[in-house]
Amino acid sequence: MTDTPFRRLPASAIAAFAALPTSSISDALDRLGLPGAVDGLRPMSPGARVAGQAVTLRYLPVGTGGGTVGDFLHLAGPGDVIAIDNRGRLDCTVWGNILTEAAKAQGLAATVIDGVNRDVGESRAFGYPIWSRAAHARTGKDRVALEAVMVPVVLGTVRVDPGDLLCADDSCVVSVPLQEAEAVLAVARGIEEKEEAILADIRAGVDLAEARRRHGYHSLQTRPR
Repeated sequence: MTDTPFRRLPASAIAAFAALPTSSISDALDRLGLPGAVDGLRPMSPGARVAGQAVTLRYLPVGTGGGTVGDFLHLAGPGDVIAIDNRGRLDCTVWGNILTEAAKAQGLAATVIDGVNRDVGESRAFGYPIWSRAAHARTGKDRVALEAVMVPVVLGTVRVDPGDLLCADDSCVVSVPLQEAEAVLAVARGIEEKEEAILADIRAGVDLAEARRRHGYHSLQTRPR
């Protein structure tokens, strides 16, 4: 791994994000007035939950015979998430089982692709989480070119900078700006605590509407005025 051009979050902070559902993180982003929830990406290996800092890649389309998918895993370290901006393309892949095995061997946390990937069964069997728009078999070789690495990219409509925190589970992929990570974590933890309190009340026989009222459910995600 080369030196990364972003501030490293403490492992304890990343673990704290990984312990939270993306729903609470997304609500925290809403409360703070920050974008972050990426539309349209789904888990290729349901049941995984990850958090890690983004190592970003951006691809360009090319004609037959041009371009290369590139080599980039040396930029990432253990626990990082590869974030690939392939402009949402559904016609060719930028990730398959060779990358999966190499990424797993390096201790990477996951890969998130605004586009498609292949060799889904192999990735599931290998235990490496991937989020993308869909599965497809057609190679990206001679169809895409690696334009840039460690630059701002766009996943869906969300800008992701190198080092931003990507959190993903069965519900969603969310991006937390690096400079806002501490604030988002504090708010997300508060939201999760209130939702757990609501559930505890319901389990104790409290009416749903009353439990929600007690803990301010309807304004948990609302930005203070």
